[in-house]
Amino acid sequence: MEIETIRQNGLAHVGSRESSVERELNGEIEAVELDGCSGSPKSVNGHIMKKPHHVGDSHDGRVKRKAKHLTQRQSSRGESNAITNGSGSAGMYSINGHSNNYVVPHRRWKNSRRSRNGYGRGLPKKGGAGGKGVWGLPGSEAFEELYEDENDPNYDSETNDKNIILSEVIPEISPEEFFKLAEPIVLEYYEHGDTHEVAVNLDDILTGLLRPHVISVLIEIAMDHKDSQREMTSVLVSDLYGRVITGKDIEKGFEMLLANLPDLILDTPEAATILGNFLARAVADDCLPPKFVTKPSEHGELSEHALAAIRRADTLLQMKQGWAHLDNVWGMGGPLRPVKTITKQMTLLLKEYLSSRDVQEAHRCLRALEVPHFHHELVYETVVMTLESLSQTTEEAMCELLSSLDKACLVLPASMEQGFLRVFDDMADIVLDVPLAYIILDRFMERCNRAGFVTDKILSNMPSRVLADNNYSIALRVIPLGFVII
Repeated sequence: MEIETIRQNGLAHVGSRESSVERELNGEIEAVELDGCSGSPKSVNGHIMKKPHHVGDSHDGRVKRKAKHLTQRQSSRGESNAITNGSGSAGMYSINGHSNNYVVPHRRWKNSRRSRNGYGRGLPKKGGAGGKGVWGLPGSEAFEELYEDENDPNYDSETNDKNIILSEVIPEISPEEFFKLAEPIVLEYYEHGDTHEVAVNLDDILTGLLRPHVISVLIEIAMDHKDSQREMTSVLVSDLYGRVITGKDIEKGFEMLLANLPDLILDTPEAATILGNFLARAVADDCLPPKFVTKPSEHGELSEHALAAIRRADTLLQMKQGWAHLDNVWGMGGPLRPVKTITKQMTLLLKEYLSSRDVQEAHRCLRALEVPHFHHELVYETVVMTLESLSQTTEEAMCELLSSLDKACLVLPASMEQGFLRVFDDMADIVLDVPLAYIILDRFMERCNRAGFVTDKILSNMPSRVLADNNYSIALRVIPLGFVII
């Protein structure tokens, strides 16, 4: 009889489509009467309620189990099944009202902040950011967008940046600033000779408008240096072509140099010749078209010095040897030249000095050779030329030259000593061509000692004619009969 009553009461509430859980949340279900004596369900307002499990005291002997979470399952047809506990058994009351054996929880769900979807871990919703009287997670106010009301009397329309687009802007540097940034890069290149590193460094500071200034900066710096650095500059221009600068940039750079040539001549008198060599070398390296030199009228009105530079380049390009000789337009720098070539140039230097007696020109030519490690050859050639001249005037001129080289520190004392010792070692051969070599050498060494650039160590190693004759006679006694002395 009781089962029929429960079934009828459950079917009577199906049409309402309102579960007892919703009514509990809305406060429509009154408090449940808990009767520890009666184990049968009781009716409250026509609803059959089951007594909840009794929570015993700590001294109760019954086993305490963890409360099961109520979950809702939905069938494949979209209908909600009865609420089940964690073990899979159906509860006492269904959401849709098919079962009216609903168990009232120990606390009202209305005040719960736990997730009600049945899949939570019992943690607060939204990480504690939700709920009444809660403003959000700590620190979340820093990520919120500031809302400004345009109707606010304190609203400032100038601070509204909704229509402002921020973009990266790279400030343009002036040609003077670019020269200051590029000069250390070029000077460092003269030390290591790595063109790739120069290209990488120039890419960091270059912009589109400054690329024509690369040629101008490189050649202006090279004009203040020697031929070996100018050769390195020509190689650098050839390597930068196609990587950092284009053919148009090179043409614009040379046009800028031609326009500034009158000012460059004030600092470098031979600037027109140097620029002509650079033009011819750029054409030979396929960095410039030949018409840049052959048709100067296309460059507009040019100064006299600019025309001289173009004529110099045109002359070099029209030589019969072709463009192959332009690879050495700056000469062979320093230690790259053969020893015979350097020796020949030093001999020409000394002959020119004897004819002009221009000490400063001799210094300039020696610096241009760029062979400080080979200066002992100059001392050797000076002494040998003095011995062969048989002239006291030549002795005075050569002594004056060596003294000026020592005072200007162009020839170091070690090179000076090495040059004299080489002469002492070759005196046995020199005396065959110059019989008076020992007498002239003795007189020349005394003159140099009075000038102050020959030390006592050099004088102590100087050979004498008597010692040389004794050594020669001893050598003849040692040579056995039947041998011919050559």
